Amino acid sequence: MTTVVPTSEEDPALAVVRFTSELAWADAGPEVAEPQVTRLCVEAQECMVMNKWFDLASLMLTSADLIFSKVSEKDLECIFTVICNLVTKSETPDEELEMAKLIAAKITHQPNDKPALRLKILFNLYNLLENPYSRFHVYINALNLAYNGKVTEHIVPSFKKIDSFLKEWSIGILDQRELFLTISNVLKEHKSSAKESFKFLNKYLATFSGEDAYTMNEAKEEAVRTIVEFVKASDMFQCDLLDMPAVGQLEKDAKYALVYELLKIFLTQRLDAYLEFQAANSTSLKSYGLVHEDCITKMRLMSLVDLASDESGQIPYALIRDTLRINDDEVELWVVKAITAKLLDCKMDQMNQVVIVSRCTERVFGQHQWQTLKTKLATWRGNIASVISTIQANRITEDGSQAMQGLTIR
Repeated sequence: MTTVVPTSEEDPALAVVRFTSELAWADAGPEVAEPQVTRLCVEAQECMVMNKWFDLASLMLTSADLIFSKVSEKDLECIFTVICNLVTKSETPDEELEMAKLIAAKITHQPNDKPALRLKILFNLYNLLENPYSRFHVYINALNLAYNGKVTEHIVPSFKKIDSFLKEWSIGILDQRELFLTISNVLKEHKSSAKESFKFLNKYLATFSGEDAYTMNEAKEEAVRTIVEFVKASDMFQCDLLDMPAVGQLEKDAKYALVYELLKIFLTQRLDAYLEFQAANSTSLKSYGLVHEDCITKMRLMSLVDLASDESGQIPYALIRDTLRINDDEVELWVVKAITAKLLDCKMDQMNQVVIVSRCTERVFGQHQWQTLKTKLATWRGNIASVISTIQANRITEDGSQAMQGLTIR
């Protein structure tokens, strides 16, 4: 198939209209095709003369869409490069946005047909846009295309730049919600780290604060999903979900109260509470895809963290055995697991059968934890000030002694 390369003074846009319309009407025969091709070319010329770039884009997209399966990917990329370039001719940000919406809609409406190429075309369109909100709109379309076309690997690397994108786009809360939720879905489809998907679900839920009950209701399903993902994840032991209004609304919800209770157990209680809950709600847990044995493993580690948070800094082996419901010879194994998961920094005193804790991860980090940290920092500051004062006093004493010795020698 011949690649569309203008070899005369004919405008590239007009060349694309001629090329695509000829292909689109090729099966109708020359008697039917020629008048149609001429009509389309005349319409395109009129749009160009009158600076009707939106209408020209619409005209070009109609023909281009019909030939998507008839030409090579190289030709398609060339055709859509010319079409996308029309956005640079727009005279206002609103006109650019409408053209971007039109082009993006056409590119994404069949996501399973050459999805990688369609995504590449969207990226090219994104880079041609000047209006930040137009860029955001195209990026959202690219996310949905990647998700629906199962080519998420091409867009996941861009998530590292999301913070800078947000500054550039300056989008409102509703658009942020759409963005965070869509990214989370893409990451889940991509089988990426559960932590990454969970992070963007958290960002989504965090946008709900102080809204009315009707608006908050929108977040219920995702709040439940976030809780389930946290409980399932074998490498996540800390979160602030309990502080979020979008999650808190589940506590009194007839359908989802059990899910909220489960989260509360994992973040504030120990293994015995989970086992009691599981015995009464085993069917509900299974319906959310939770595996009892995995939950026990995670709950043992979180119970050990809770034991380590005691102010004494020491945990008797016997207390670990009883709390985790394990055998004596498994105590050190579970301590090592906690160390490996970076939940604890500690030493095991086998002689005295105690674990000496120097640091532990907090399951939640709310107001109480901040206050505790503030108290510790104040204590450390006082201790350091005391040490400095002592050093200075000793230095003055030493200087005085040396001066006295000098007088004595004279």
